[in-house]
Amino acid sequence: MNRQIQYFLSVIILFFGFVAHAQMIAGENEVMKLTAAWEGERLPDGRPKVSDNIIERMKNISIEEAWGVLRGEGYNNQFEGDWKMIHDDVTICGRALTATYLPKRKDLEEIIKKQGEEEGRIGASNSWPIDMLQQGDVYVADGFGKIINGTLIGDNLGNSIYAKSGNGVVFYGSLRDLGGLEKIDGFNAFVKGWDPSFIQEMILGGLNSPTRIGRALVMPGDIVLAKREGVIFIPAHLAEKVVINAEFIALRDAFGIQRLKEGKYTPGQIDTRWTDEIKEDFLGWLDENPDLLPMTREELDAFLEKRNW
Repeated sequence: MNRQIQYFLSVIILFFGFVAHAQMIAGENEVMKLTAAWEGERLPDGRPKVSDNIIERMKNISIEEAWGVLRGEGYNNQFEGDWKMIHDDVTICGRALTATYLPKRKDLEEIIKKQGEEEGRIGASNSWPIDMLQQGDVYVADGFGKIINGTLIGDNLGNSIYAKSGNGVVFYGSLRDLGGLEKIDGFNAFVKGWDPSFIQEMILGGLNSPTRIGRALVMPGDIVLAKREGVIFIPAHLAEKVVINAEFIALRDAFGIQRLKEGKYTPGQIDTRWTDEIKEDFLGWLDENPDLLPMTREELDAFLEKRNW
């Protein structure tokens, strides 16, 4: 066998290995490699396990506050807007379990089915992500914007999703059975459209792997923050920083407003970089008002050591 044939065969083997694993169902090791910046606890499937405490506090953070931190860290492609929602006043926040759907193609579908059989997966591939959901997860799926015949779930699967995750979904695609879905107390969905049709000519092309949601890139384990103005996907290793940064700004604003009302400082003093005197006053104010701290004092002190405030 000459070298050209050997090279050709090696490329074919590499391609099919890549398709069958990296681009389809990412295992624990692949997920850990993809999210190597995370140094904390992980879920059994390898995704970063950002604490429930951080996720709960994240719900109070604005999209703009999160966006500002991510931009400062060089993450410029994490937001997607222009959504339709079941409830525009119900925030979705949790750990992303990602799925990527593709137009149906027979040969790729056979590869996907074979991998599913080898891994003991049950039913059609669009049910596999739902089977993997854990409490606190947000099912995030790229349905390549397909509306007609692109409805990824209806009310039956919606009930299953909520039972497993206690959370909602973000789909770059469509849903059906709006009337049934809106009866699920606590469930919300961010989608691109609604249609009475059922899913056709689509296959699962990726699970727990990077996926594109409009102009945003989502990694497994990212923290999803979905509010009326849009959805932002926060890398797991930056989640705590996003939360504490926003909480610090809220504390700083509360202190500044109080001192302005008291006439102790001028707006010019509060709205520019603080002097050492004002900083000491702020720290003393925190000691006097510990109930205002949403984080521990240790977390705040560690944050302030790294910040030029």
